Amino acid sequence: MVILFTSVLCAEKTDSGGLSVSYLTSGERHSSEYCAMYDICGQRSDGKVLNCPYGSPSVKPDELFSAKIQSLCPSISGNVCCTEDQFDTLRAQVQQAIPFLVGCPACLRNFLNLFCELSCSPNQSLFINVTSISENGNLTVDGIDFYVSDTFGEGLYDSCKEVKFGTMNTRAIEFIGAGATNFREWFEFIGQKAPPGFPGSPYAIDFKSTVPDLSGMELMNVSAYLCGDSSLGCSCGDCPSSPQCSNSEPPSPPKKDHCSISIGSVKVKCIEFALAIAYVVLVLGLVGWALFHRPRERRAASDREPLLKSMDKDEANSANIQYDENLALKGREIAPQLSVIQGYISSFYRSYGTWVARNPTLVLCSSLAVVIVLCFGLIRFQVETRPEKLWVGHGSKAAEEKQFFDSHLAPFYRIEQLILATLPDKTHGKPPSIVTDDNIQLLFEIQEKVDGIRANYSGLTVSLTDICLKPLGQDCATQSVLQYFKMDRENLENYGGVTHAEYCFQHYTSSDTCLSAFKAPLDPSTALGGFSGNNYSEASAFVVTYPVNNAIDEEGNGNGKAVAWEKAFIQLVKEELLPIVQSRNLTLSFSSESSIEEELKRESTADIITIIVSYLVMFAYISVTLGDAPRLSTFYISSKVLLGLSGVIIVMLSVLGSVGFFSAFGVKSTLIIMEVIPFLVLAVGVDNMCILVHAVKRQPLELPLEERISNALVEVGPSITLASLSEILAFAVGGFIPMPACRVFSLFAALAVLLDFLLQVTTFVSLIIFDCLRAEDNRIDCFPCIKIPSSAGVSDEDMNSRGPGLLARYMQEIHAPILGLWGVKVVVIAVFVAFALASIAISTRIESGLEQQIVLPRDSYLQGYFTNISEFLRIGPPLYFVVKDYNYSLESRDTNKLCSINQCDSNSLLNEISRASIVPESSYIAKPAASWLDDFLVWLSPEAFGCCRKFTNGTYCPPDDQPPCCSSEGGSCGLGGVCKDCTTCFRHSDLINDRPSTEQFREKLPWFLNALPSADCAKGGHGAYTSSVDLNGYESGVIQASEFRTYHTPLNKQGDYVNALRAAREFSSRISDSLKMQIFPYSVFYIFFEQYLDIWGIALMNIAIALGSIFIVCLVITSSLWISAIIVLVLVMIVVDLMGVMAILDIQLNAVSVVNLVMSIGIGVEFCVHIANAFLVSNGDRDQRMKEALSTIGASVFSGITLTKLVGVIVLFFSRSELFVVFDYSLLSFNYFFLVWRIYTHSFLFCRFITFRCGAEYVRSTRKKYCLDTLELTGV
Repeated sequence: MVILFTSVLCAEKTDSGGLSVSYLTSGERHSSEYCAMYDICGQRSDGKVLNCPYGSPSVKPDELFSAKIQSLCPSISGNVCCTEDQFDTLRAQVQQAIPFLVGCPACLRNFLNLFCELSCSPNQSLFINVTSISENGNLTVDGIDFYVSDTFGEGLYDSCKEVKFGTMNTRAIEFIGAGATNFREWFEFIGQKAPPGFPGSPYAIDFKSTVPDLSGMELMNVSAYLCGDSSLGCSCGDCPSSPQCSNSEPPSPPKKDHCSISIGSVKVKCIEFALAIAYVVLVLGLVGWALFHRPRERRAASDREPLLKSMDKDEANSANIQYDENLALKGREIAPQLSVIQGYISSFYRSYGTWVARNPTLVLCSSLAVVIVLCFGLIRFQVETRPEKLWVGHGSKAAEEKQFFDSHLAPFYRIEQLILATLPDKTHGKPPSIVTDDNIQLLFEIQEKVDGIRANYSGLTVSLTDICLKPLGQDCATQSVLQYFKMDRENLENYGGVTHAEYCFQHYTSSDTCLSAFKAPLDPSTALGGFSGNNYSEASAFVVTYPVNNAIDEEGNGNGKAVAWEKAFIQLVKEELLPIVQSRNLTLSFSSESSIEEELKRESTADIITIIVSYLVMFAYISVTLGDAPRLSTFYISSKVLLGLSGVIIVMLSVLGSVGFFSAFGVKSTLIIMEVIPFLVLAVGVDNMCILVHAVKRQPLELPLEERISNALVEVGPSITLASLSEILAFAVGGFIPMPACRVFSLFAALAVLLDFLLQVTTFVSLIIFDCLRAEDNRIDCFPCIKIPSSAGVSDEDMNSRGPGLLARYMQEIHAPILGLWGVKVVVIAVFVAFALASIAISTRIESGLEQQIVLPRDSYLQGYFTNISEFLRIGPPLYFVVKDYNYSLESRDTNKLCSINQCDSNSLLNEISRASIVPESSYIAKPAASWLDDFLVWLSPEAFGCCRKFTNGTYCPPDDQPPCCSSEGGSCGLGGVCKDCTTCFRHSDLINDRPSTEQFREKLPWFLNALPSADCAKGGHGAYTSSVDLNGYESGVIQASEFRTYHTPLNKQGDYVNALRAAREFSSRISDSLKMQIFPYSVFYIFFEQYLDIWGIALMNIAIALGSIFIVCLVITSSLWISAIIVLVLVMIVVDLMGVMAILDIQLNAVSVVNLVMSIGIGVEFCVHIANAFLVSNGDRDQRMKEALSTIGASVFSGITLTKLVGVIVLFFSRSELFVVFDYSLLSFNYFFLVWRIYTHSFLFCRFITFRCGAEYVRSTRKKYCLDTLELTGV
């Protein structure tokens, strides 16, 4: 890419040795057919010619010269005011601008007319006045006044202001007019006299719109063509105001019109208002229902009074005592009628318990052997750390599109980046500008160290130049402010330091000295950060990006050299660059393409100590909880430290067995598996341990051990089975989640819970038996080989004295009676319904996404990098619109459906992209697309006579300023030599409606893609479009894949990325349907964010399947529709409340949080099922059954899950993993506290709710049988 001329006659630069004087010709003549300057009278030191300041009559050209003039300036006929040499100079200069404007014929014609009139008009003296001359051996023009009407100026500007220069995704006016916003600014830019060494006019041109009185002069007012002119019309992309484009208005930004209701000065959302109304109705209904049923319950109670009064106090007490003893002795055989399946399960556990008690060693060894065999799979254990394998599901549309893009075009380059930023000022809080000479010097120092990196890869030395992207030669396409100095430190002083950099910020497209070392303009928005608008000088950050070639195979290999260099790069930054930058009171953040993968590997071992400490804390608590120490004297025997340790080991074995099983089949583990599953399984396992141990402890010691174990399993075995089966199904549901990391986690967790359950009812039951035998034999816990003789003071009375624990007494004497009060019932239900409805209202605020910082260690250097990316970057990720199977044959209309120059369809792809860029707030498209097709058609055009050229033998001839036409060592170009006979590829007559034939397209496309851009033809496709077209098989007339590049707007939040992807897909879908072509969008981040497009659907589906599976299991086992429905209702309220907590804590919805929600269902079902089962198998009326359930199972559940997890999870706050902290501490620590509290209270609400509805019917149906059995047992 090179810089354009800014004046037609410009040859550039005055001779510094010449004498410049202000000169007004006395007696000058201003009339028609008279010239103000004619012929060439000198040249500058760079060889550019200068006009003579002498007035003379216009000259009639010969026929050949006249034809040449007509070919470029059809508005000039007859006499002219230019010689053939002057015209050749004009032609050579305008050929630089033609490729930029030829796509819009009206703009090109107006532009050429301006300079044709200036150079060759026969009436030149009427609107041009020479105001100064310089003496340089001969007198030459040094300054003129050019009188141009405002009408022409506005027409020229209006016809050109929207013309696109696709190669740079910007407007052509940025290059040929320095971004002028009106015709006066454009004329001012054109007329500036450039100093030596800079491009521009060799003399000053003062454009004026009024002529002096009595001067005889008049304004140049050639007719200006409108861009929508029927004969020279432009495309809709270049001329949105064209009448044919009036029906294609840009899409308006979507209006976020949320339904709301105004109540006085308060404005509330409709959903919140509706939920408030629903809550009021529910509370009123609840109160009315309670008032209606209260009298009925009193009458029911009075009906039972005669039976109670028939027994005196002593008889009643003796009957109760006898009942309790007989009930225990009979193993609670008179429990209310169980379902068939529950009956089978109870019968199984009775037989199984007896068998295990007789064969504990066999059960222990065989169960452990199975798990140990599974653990052998750990030999093939591997951890997956590649981001695309962790977060992208199989069959992902984005993954398929990425694979298509990489295989047909080229993989997106690897990015290595440095962000150097100033610190905020302590006084004003605003960071100062980083654009200073000292900071640029520092940047050169940093660059020299980066250039000096030498990495080792398989014995080879790798440097940046070996791997960097080189689009236009041998120089790396480094995006850095240093490119304005050609990446050469010596140029810093030669070019003027920071002043030159600030000049280039505004003239990077139009100044030759601002060209990068790789010969392309560098947009300052890619190298600067922290500025607003176009105030680049206020930038507070330098952004240095090193694009590196990417070569990816299916296994992620092929980038060994790049990865080796990246490791050396990160090491250099940490060890050398960071101290240097920090000593200058600046900040430095950095990243490489492999940084995330390397940090994930580090994170996989970062929290081992934290996890071990957490396990030790939970182990200590479990040991105390399982123990029973009524007296200090028996502590060393009644404690359960060894049993608790065994329980923790069982949990670890279940996790290792699960990981080993999947590893044996080649399934790789992930970070979330290693850090979360142990706690998850421990949550389930500890609960079962507590329930089993407490059930055994509740059995009378008078019973044989076999019967105690059998009775305990009959009592709690069905609920453990029901809860575990529900949990396994709930976790297995996660297998439907498309994100691999979470899908694999769910499957690992389901198998781990299954193994844990099996080990609990086999291994742990055997250990309980051994522990009971140890205690009965007076052997010390942890040292079972040591036996304490009975004479040591441990009496049978001490060992057998058992009373309810503190927690059980609290449940029985305080908690249950309070919940039994009618007022408390109503308040509890009202409060929890309020929580649920409020959570529904605020859960709509949950955003989807997963911040990149969260998946990294908290001490990772990438934490600051991602923060700075959001804070400083002012340009978004590249966006490619990929077209599949483009038929370029002349018979097909695909070309006009895609292009955006003249004669293209108004609704073509590129025109629609251009329209979408007008509303970036909704389309997330920042710029019109760079179009290889537009540039190719322009490059072929006969008007762009410096572009597509051929030698006499028909081979490609480059522009005159490229070898072999121009010597690479310098010197004159295009004035003879090998290229003197080159001609344009086509005449207008060779084309059909300005479009090439199929054969012409096929032959010239490779020429275009290999053509280097230069001053004489900026439309060469090499570099800009090298990988934009897949030429494999294109000879058939169909191009399998091609891309059109643009940019997204800056994306700072996860929601921005998701919305950008959604908008791009909706846009592509609409265009594909309209054009009947296959078009899809691609950006490097799509593959990671696709899952969030329907994460709500995935979340609701997984939650629904988990709840549905639990409902079916409960229904099958309990045969109670009401119980199953109430369990699911409580679980729904738990999930809804947790989503409300997510909204309050700003926790995003993603696959990780979906797994947490499903995991919450799994933990919640533990509470509900155990308490429900205890309530159902208990005896007595509703209140008695509720109290018994709470005092037995309720206490075990609370101590087994609630306190265990609170103790263990608190330790996780010190984790180095941000993912662990946010999702396992914030969502699982606070949520464990909140979750456990919610689940626990919901469960007891459930228990009371059963007494409200289900319990009444259930008890009524079994009351008669219960009373008869009770009378029979008590002998009444």
